[in-house]
Amino acid sequence: MNLAFRDIRHSLGRFLLTCFGLSLLLGVVLSMIGIYRGLVEDALTLVRAPAADVWVVESGTRGPFAESSRIPGDTREAIARLQGVSAAGSVTYQSIEAPYVGQKLRLYVVGYEPGRPGGPDRIVAGRPIGRAHYEMVADKRSGLALGDRLALGRNSFTVVGLTDGQVSSGGDPVIYITLLDSQELQFELAPPAARREVARGTGPGNTDTINAVIARVSPNAAPESVAEAARRWKHLAATTQAGQETILTRSVVERARKQIGLFTGLLLIVSAVIIALILYTMTMDKLREIATLKLIGAPDRTIIGLIVQQALAMGVIGFGFGALLIATIKDYFPRRVVLLPEDGLALAAAVILVCVVASGLGVRLALKIDPATALGG
Repeated sequence: MNLAFRDIRHSLGRFLLTCFGLSLLLGVVLSMIGIYRGLVEDALTLVRAPAADVWVVESGTRGPFAESSRIPGDTREAIARLQGVSAAGSVTYQSIEAPYVGQKLRLYVVGYEPGRPGGPDRIVAGRPIGRAHYEMVADKRSGLALGDRLALGRNSFTVVGLTDGQVSSGGDPVIYITLLDSQELQFELAPPAARREVARGTGPGNTDTINAVIARVSPNAAPESVAEAARRWKHLAATTQAGQETILTRSVVERARKQIGLFTGLLLIVSAVIIALILYTMTMDKLREIATLKLIGAPDRTIIGLIVQQALAMGVIGFGFGALLIATIKDYFPRRVVLLPEDGLALAAAVILVCVVASGLGVRLALKIDPATALGG
């Protein structure tokens, strides 16, 4: 006869309600882990899309994603002539807000040269950009559809293609336009400001400026040697693809990682405290039953097994319900939630450990019960 099962069946409603509350708490823990994984995935999506090997940026900076970078537009020709470079492309990056159906739509604009590295890695609907001006490819998360027109700056752009999963490190959906359009949007002055600069004798300014050059190297060349050549001879800063990903994960999302990790740890501690208090309360409710077991000669391991099995049942059922809940609603989160099997297994192991440790309070109380309590009034 399994005493834990019979006791649970005796107070099934309260036990299931307790498991439901615990499942919500563990679901939050799992969602925090998934949100962190989503932050990293979002941060790396944009840097991996061009399939680049080397990133060349302004000297003294670490790249277009970690900090501002501006270099002359003709840098691309200089990088393309380096030994080992098979293809090079100029790119610009900027965040904007554009009016759309009566509200502001926040977007991350990528400007690239069609036919060169820097564009979207895949088109899920429509076609790539085919004209030099006023066409765009948008991510599906933007809510834009094929044929929609969107005002960017002083010009109107038509959506000709759609991508999927292309977002910035901040979670903003990405749109792709040509390099010439993006330079006009990012660097060209408004007419009043341009007239003022002309009146001051400084001119309207040069818009042939880019944020980075991305290069692909031939199979027999080492990306680090190409980056070193760019740093040494062109007075620029250059990092490999691996280095750029490291900058993103250790700089852009590092603080979020620490904060989410802290919240996850606190929630696990709260879960342990809640489980311990629940088991303590359940043990208090059956003091006479436990005393009766002792009186008829039940060994301590039977009583310990009763409490530990109930703790494990709460943890397993609570984790199962919580994981099922988060897996069902994760697509409705405003940010990407990535649930990895190894994260789920690690959390499940942590929950089992927490349940075993938390059951210690109830076990301690049960072992201290005097068998004579069963004979009391």
